[in-house]
Amino acid sequence: MVVTDIQQEAFESPAQSNKRWWTLPVISLATLMIVLDATIVNIALPSAQQDLGMSDANRHWVITAYALAFGGLLLVGGRVCGVLGHRRSFAIGLLGFAVASTVGGLAENVGTLVGARAAQGLFAALLAPAALSLLTLTFTDAVERGKAFGVFAAVGAGGAALGVVAGGLLTEYADWRWCLYINIPMCLIALAGTPLILRDEPSGSLRTIDVPGVLLSTSGLVAMVYAFTQAEPRGWDDPLVLLLLFGGIVLLALFVGVQTKSKNPLMPLHIVLHRVRGAAFVSVWVMFISIYGFYLFMSYYSQTILGYSPVKTGMSLLVNAVSTIIGSMLIAAKLHNRVAPRFLIVFSLLSAAAGLLILTQLEADSSHVFTAYLVPAQILTGIGLGCLLAVATNLAMVDVGWHEAGIASAAYNAVQQVGAALGTALFNSIQTSVTSSYLDDHGNGKAAVKSGIVHGYSVALWVAFGVLAVGALAVGLISRGKQTAPSAQPETAAPSVEVRS
Repeated sequence: MVVTDIQQEAFESPAQSNKRWWTLPVISLATLMIVLDATIVNIALPSAQQDLGMSDANRHWVITAYALAFGGLLLVGGRVCGVLGHRRSFAIGLLGFAVASTVGGLAENVGTLVGARAAQGLFAALLAPAALSLLTLTFTDAVERGKAFGVFAAVGAGGAALGVVAGGLLTEYADWRWCLYINIPMCLIALAGTPLILRDEPSGSLRTIDVPGVLLSTSGLVAMVYAFTQAEPRGWDDPLVLLLLFGGIVLLALFVGVQTKSKNPLMPLHIVLHRVRGAAFVSVWVMFISIYGFYLFMSYYSQTILGYSPVKTGMSLLVNAVSTIIGSMLIAAKLHNRVAPRFLIVFSLLSAAAGLLILTQLEADSSHVFTAYLVPAQILTGIGLGCLLAVATNLAMVDVGWHEAGIASAAYNAVQQVGAALGTALFNSIQTSVTSSYLDDHGNGKAAVKSGIVHGYSVALWVAFGVLAVGALAVGLISRGKQTAPSAQPETAAPSVEVRS
C-alpha cells in the first residue's frame, strides 16, 4: 500500500526545499483565524445586538450563518481545492475571508452582518481543507510530520479558548467590530507568506465535480447543523427540529448511495471507510461533542455562578489553552513514533473524560472552586484535546494521495463542525431541562436557583463524560489489529509502514 503518491512534477519534494518550514507558521496563522472566528463573535454578540438593534429572535443568525456555510460547504470546498490547486485555493480563501470580515465590521444593519458571516463561512470552507492539505503534502517525513501536526493541533485547539479571551478584551476595551477587523491583518500576513508555500498543480476541472453529490452533501450537512442550532431554543421534540434531523439523515444517506455509483464522486467512500481514518474521525467527533459542552460550562458557570466578567472568564481559560499546547507539542509530538496511535487516542479521550469527571463533583456551595476544580479540569481536558488533535489530524490523512488530500481534510473538518454543533445543542438542552425540573420540585428561591443551575451542569457533564468513555471504547475496538500508519519518505512515494496497535 502506498502512503503518499505525490508526483514529483505535481508537487515539489519538501526534502529538496528549505522553504517547507515556513509553510507551518503561515498555515497555522490561517487556521488560528478560522478557529478564533468560531468563538470570538459569540462574546461580541450582545454589543452588536444593541448597536444594530437586533431582536432576540434573530441574533442567533450571526452565529448560525457562519456555522451553516462552513459546515455545509466543507466537502465542496475540499473537492474544489484539488481542482484549483491547494495553494491557489488557500490564497483565494484568505482573500475572500478578509473581504467578508471587512464588510461585516462595517455593517450598519443586521442583514449585512449576517451576509458577511455567511461569506466568512463560505471562504473558511475552502481555506480549512486547503490548509490541512498543504501541511500534509509538505511534511511527508514521519518525524517532521509529527512535529508539524503537533504545532497545527495546538493552534487549532487553543484557538477556541483564545477566541473567548480576545473577544472579551476587544469588546470591553475597543469595539465589537474589531472582533471582525482583527481578521484583516491576519489574512494579509498569511497572504504575504503564501509564496513561501510549495506549489502544487490542479488535479482536474470544475466540470468534473459531482453535482448531485454537491447538492445532497451540502443540503444534508446544512440541515443537520441547523437542526442542532435550533434544538436548544426550540427543544428536540419541535416539529422543525425533527424534520431537519430526519431530512438531513435521508439526504446524507442518498449522498452515500450516489457516491457508490458516481464516476467522479465528490467524496470517495474509502476516505471514510478506512479503518485508521475511521478511528480518527470517531475520536474527533466525540471529543468535539464533549469539549464544546465543557467550553459552554466554563463560560456560563464562571459568569453566572462565580460572577466573573467576560474578560476574567476568558483569561481563566488560558489554563486550558496552555495545557492544549503541552498535550500537542510535548506529549503527542514526543510519543508520535514511540507509542501506537490507538493508545494515544484512548489516553486523550480518557484524559478529557477525567477532567469532566472532576467538574461533575461541583456543588452550589463548593469552596476553592477555581483551584480545586476548574484548574485540574482544564489541565486534563486541555492535554486530552491537544494530544488527540495532533494524533488524529495525522491519522486522518493516512494513505491519502495528493489529489484526494483536499476532500480528506474537508471530511475531517466536517466531523469537527458537526460534533461541535451537536455538543453545543445537547449540553444546552440537558442543562436547561434538568434545571427546569429541579426548580419545579424545589421552588424558585435564590438558593434553589443556584443549586438547580449547578445540578443541571452536573448532569450535562456526566453525559459528556459518558460520550468520551464510550468513544474511547469504540476507538479501541475499531483500531484493533495492525494498520497502515501515516508515515512517508520525502520522495514522491513511500512503502507502507505497519504500526502495532
